[in-house]
Amino acid sequence: MRIQQLHYIIKIVETGSMNEAAKQLYITQPSLSNAIRDLEREMDIKIFNRNPKGITLTQDGMEFLSYARQVVEQTNLLEERYKSKDHNRELFSVSAQHYAFVVNAFVSLLKGADMSQYELFLRETRTYEIIDDVKNFRSEIGVLFLNSYNCDVLTKMFDDNHLTYTNLFVAQPHIFVSKSNPLASKKSVSLSDLEDFPYLSYEQGLHNSFYFSEEIMSQIPHKKSIVVSDR
Repeated sequence: MRIQQLHYIIKIVETGSMNEAAKQLYITQPSLSNAIRDLEREMDIKIFNRNPKGITLTQDGMEFLSYARQVVEQTNLLEERYKSKDHNRELFSVSAQHYAFVVNAFVSLLKGADMSQYELFLRETRTYEIIDDVKNFRSEIGVLFLNSYNCDVLTKMFDDNHLTYTNLFVAQPHIFVSKSNPLASKKSVSLSDLEDFPYLSYEQGLHNSFYFSEEIMSQIPHKKSIVVSDR
């Protein structure tokens, strides 16, 4: 298997056509077809279904494509890091759930670090993607919320993916209300006081699960619920 063959697979999927992919890759269509067949024989899978109407991925092909994209992405990162004219540029990436303290820490890093050239990434994303980013070296650090409910599941995922974790701090629950809100006059607030208020949570996509939630009490039913994808 060669990296070039992985580029071929991705280009065919992007164009949806073997002929168009060959044109954009500046190779002949028979050469491209032979390269794909060689790869299928080597991997012992069928990557594409070929029919008069076009070409589509098989089930094995869809899985293979996801791995191919990861390999190509990592290859591109290596080339950018070491072959670019700006190879001395500092690269740093953080993937995190939607927390203001992460943004503040990221800005403090930028202000405090002595970097004349840099490319920094802050990805506010879903829980599963954070773990996947760190596992596949798209991010150096991932920031996640752990509690007694999700700890066993997430720490097992860390172990399975050969990741280490460090506790940053213990966060206390907070309720933010307007001064005019009836709750503002109370000395203390109970969960029953909050029942009639909407519960806001972040959508977790295909890996939606109580264990992947970044909010406390996600496993408790709520009468009113609002789900968002970002801030």
